[in-house]
Amino acid sequence: MCGFVCLWQIDDADLARAMIDRIAHRGPDATEVIRHPNAPVIMAHCRLAIIGPEDGAQPIRQDSDLLVVNGEIYNHADLRAILGPAAFSTASDSETVLHLFRSGQLRWISRLDGMFAFVLATRDRIIAARDPLGIKPLYLARIGGGLAFASELKAFDGLPVEGIEAIAPGSLFDSFEGARHWYRTPSGAAVAEPGLDVQAVARELRLVLETAVSKWRVADVEVGSFLSGGLDSSIIAAIAAQQGPLKTFAVGAAGSPDLLAAERVAAHIGSDHYSHAFTAQDVADVLPHVIHALESADVDLVRSAIPTHFAATLARQHVKAVLTGEGADELFAGYTYHQDYVDHPRELAEELTRSLNAMHNINLQRVDRITMGVSLEARTPFLDRELIDFAQAIPATLKLCRTDPGAPESTGPITEKWILRKAVSDLLPHDLVWRKKAQFDEGSGTVDMLREALMMLSGATEPLDREAEGALYEGLLRDAYASPDMILAQAGNWTAGRVVAA
Repeated sequence: MCGFVCLWQIDDADLARAMIDRIAHRGPDATEVIRHPNAPVIMAHCRLAIIGPEDGAQPIRQDSDLLVVNGEIYNHADLRAILGPAAFSTASDSETVLHLFRSGQLRWISRLDGMFAFVLATRDRIIAARDPLGIKPLYLARIGGGLAFASELKAFDGLPVEGIEAIAPGSLFDSFEGARHWYRTPSGAAVAEPGLDVQAVARELRLVLETAVSKWRVADVEVGSFLSGGLDSSIIAAIAAQQGPLKTFAVGAAGSPDLLAAERVAAHIGSDHYSHAFTAQDVADVLPHVIHALESADVDLVRSAIPTHFAATLARQHVKAVLTGEGADELFAGYTYHQDYVDHPRELAEELTRSLNAMHNINLQRVDRITMGVSLEARTPFLDRELIDFAQAIPATLKLCRTDPGAPESTGPITEKWILRKAVSDLLPHDLVWRKKAQFDEGSGTVDMLREALMMLSGATEPLDREAEGALYEGLLRDAYASPDMILAQAGNWTAGRVVAA
């Protein structure tokens, strides 16, 4: 895991150094700036060593090619064997990108399985690409007549940039051929075909889940797991604990539902559990840092980023990487608003696909920025490509459904993520498997503490309404950046483009 900057046809090593210094939190283990002697490119890289810690330094230079990568390639061992181990000069998974490109395969990038963003330069060509759902960030801007790439927006802060944009998830920018999508999220299924073996679907989903967790644990350092006590993180932690010793991390207000549930799950799965209770004063103290790290003032995103920050800070005291439960709600219909679609499976399937494609600048931005803000790598097994493909093929009617057989069809209670719960019903205590979902900021007690913290920061004598809360966040963001409008212009929101149920 790391952060990087790349300047193409911008001959300014000092600029590259200044830009990488702004995102040095992404990689405290090593920093390197390289100007290619035979190509118009300068690359800078800050490294958090996870795989190949002894010899995986970047940028990677071989002959006339120069490469920087952020993320993890989980099938690197298989690709190394196929491409020929003799071609490799390091143990780093990142080097796989270079040799796949050199192989000349037409769709070489589609062979990469993992979370990644990279920039690859040859003597006269530059290529930049991003993983299927945009788990890892990548931005492109124009400075003068050249191009500048960076892992975070703050690298560009205060610079005379033009046309800044995010490289789209699952897309590739090529200075020779332009931009193209190399991955498209498969459309979701709506209604089950007659005779579908639901038990078999649940069993197969369990196997795909277990494979994803095993794959996303691969590292040369210890990998822990966030554990909020909710279903998604509990599933990931429980599967991981079956595969080997595991440290788990939970945060919240003292006595909050999340802390209590996490302790129970940890005891059930036998993890080495750590917890931290934070206060309203703690929230007030960290809020400016959280907003600066997050690169957004969106109210819902900030609210959920606060407990993420405390969890990441706790985890980083013990490990360098953690598993998280992000993606389960988008794959299996876990949000409260999804219940509006219970009688409209086609619209639900379309909405789940839309929300998967929108994660990159909402939940995935939160997880990446907040964890990397404390030099912690977050991994999202639910967003494994094979799991996405399988989950999208599961009918929406098995994800969100009415589960009381004695109630009239139009009034029965609605259960979200039904097939996921079915698949893990033996993994956790029954009442935890079927526990009603609470948002991270609600279950952790953050909402109540945030209300008090905002009054401290604003001097208000009564709780702020949502509009005032958003204005306070925007004010903190503007104070944190020299170019706040550039940051705000890139912000995503939770409802843009939402499919409306008929």
